[in-house]
Amino acid sequence: TNDRPQSSCFPTTGLTGLFVCEHPHRALTVVYGRILRALEQMPVNAAYRKYTEQIIKRRLALVQEEPDIQRLEEKIGMGQIEEVIEQAEFELQATRAILESKAWEPLVEKAPENQWKWPIA
Repeated sequence: TNDRPQSSCFPTTGLTGLFVCEHPHRALTVVYGRILRALEQMPVNAAYRKYTEQIIKRRLALVQEEPDIQRLEEKIGMGQIEEVIEQAEFELQATRAILESKAWEPLVEKAPENQWKWPIA
């Protein structure tokens, strides 16, 4: 069941600062499309592209197949649909940052020899 608090004035998510999205299917379709277009600009073998593309395509298919918001929330499994939208927007920002930095390219200089040793000496 959807345990969102209801008010006679306006709908709410029950989460401070996170407002109800009136058209969540459209919002997710747009954001997921933007993520996929950004990912297409990365090399096919880039790990971030490969794994993020799988997740986004799976979620986009769910958005397109499931008209009921509550069932969609359950199938995605990431909280309320507004939280899913917010997470998708953050993923879009991350995707664009990775695209801009070209994180898949080799390092400009050799990494320090003990970079991954712990504790740091």
